[in-house]
Amino acid sequence: MATHRLLLIPGDGIGPEVMAEVKKVVAFFNERGPDRFESEEALVGGCCYDAHGVAVTDETVAKAKAADAVIFGSVGGPKWDGVPFDVRPEAGLLRLRKDLSLFANIRPAVCYPALAESSSLKREVVEGLDIVILRELTGGVYFGEPKTITDLGNGQKRAVDTQVYDTYEIERIARVGFELAKKRRNKLTSMEKRNVMKTGVLWHEVVNQVHEREFKDVKLEHVLADAGGMQLVRWPKQFDVIVCDNLFGDMLSDIAAMLTGSLGMLPSASLGEVDAKSKKRRALYEPVHGSAPDIAGKGAANPIAMIASFAMALRYSFALLDEADLIDQAIAAALAKGLRTADIKSEGTTVVGTAQMGDAIVAEMRTLASVQ
Repeated sequence: MATHRLLLIPGDGIGPEVMAEVKKVVAFFNERGPDRFESEEALVGGCCYDAHGVAVTDETVAKAKAADAVIFGSVGGPKWDGVPFDVRPEAGLLRLRKDLSLFANIRPAVCYPALAESSSLKREVVEGLDIVILRELTGGVYFGEPKTITDLGNGQKRAVDTQVYDTYEIERIARVGFELAKKRRNKLTSMEKRNVMKTGVLWHEVVNQVHEREFKDVKLEHVLADAGGMQLVRWPKQFDVIVCDNLFGDMLSDIAAMLTGSLGMLPSASLGEVDAKSKKRRALYEPVHGSAPDIAGKGAANPIAMIASFAMALRYSFALLDEADLIDQAIAAALAKGLRTADIKSEGTTVVGTAQMGDAIVAEMRTLASVQ
C-alpha cells in the first residue's frame, strides 16, 4: 500500500466548486484502497493576492515541489483586473509552471459517445474523437524577455513580447510527443509558423532531428499552425498527437476543447522531467476551462474536466491505470444516463448542478468497482 501526497489548490471563481468534487473522488479511493492519498490545500491566484499581496507565496511553491502531484482549480477574474501585472492571479500559475519546470502540457480531447450532439460541429466530425494536444509550457512568448511597454511620447506606446526557444526546449517536448504517439496510433503532427517566424524554422528543424535520431518508426507530419486550426474544425480525427509551442498550444487546445462539447470537458496534465534517481516527475493537473467568474458560486459549473484531471494524475504520476480507467468509465456512464451540466445540455437530457454531477460520477464508480 502506497501513500501519495497531493497539494490541492482550488484557486478562484469556480475552482473551489469543482475541487470539492475531486475531494469526493479522493475520498472514494481512500475508502477503497489499497493506495491512499494525503492532501493539504494552498492559495494561488486572486485569493492569494487578497490574503498576501502576491499571486503565490514561496511557502506554497515549496509545498508544490514537495508534493507527489498538484491538483489545480483555476485563477483569475474581473475583481483583479486592476492589480499590478507581476502579481496578477495568472502570475501565480505561471510561476508554479516555471519553478516546477513543468514544460510538457498534455491536453486530451475526447468526445464521449453521449456528447457527440453537444459539439457545435456535425456528429460525424466529432463522434469517436480521441486526440492529444501537447503544448510546450515554459518557453516561448509567455516567458521570453524583453517583455515591456514603453512610453514613446506624444500619446504613443510600444509593447514588446519576445518569442524565444532554445534547441533543448524543443527537443524535450518533441521527445514527449513521440513517446505519446508510440503508445497511441503512432502519428505525431508538429505545428508551427516556419513561414514567418524564426522560432518556427528552428522548431521544424529540431523536431525533424529528434525524429531521425530516435523515433524513425513514428509517422511525423508538419502543418502550419493556422492551417492546423482550420483542419481541427474541418476533420479533427485525422490527427493523433499534435505538438506545438506555448502560444499555439494555448489556442489550438481551446479549439480542441469545443470539439468535445465544452471547455468544461477538457482536462490537462503539466509534467516535468523524470528524476534520474527517484524516477518520479513533478506534475500539476488542471482543467482547461478557467475560473468562469460569470457562474462562480452558482453551483452550475461542470466538474468533469476537474475530475478527469485527477484521473490523469492517477495515470501519469502514480501509474494507477485501472483507477484512472474507472474514473473515465464512470464519467461516460453518468453521461450515458442523460445527466448534463448546463454547458453541455441538449434536448432530452437532465440538467444537474456541480455537486449532483460529482455525486453521480462517484456513484457510477462504486457500481463499476463492485462488478470488477
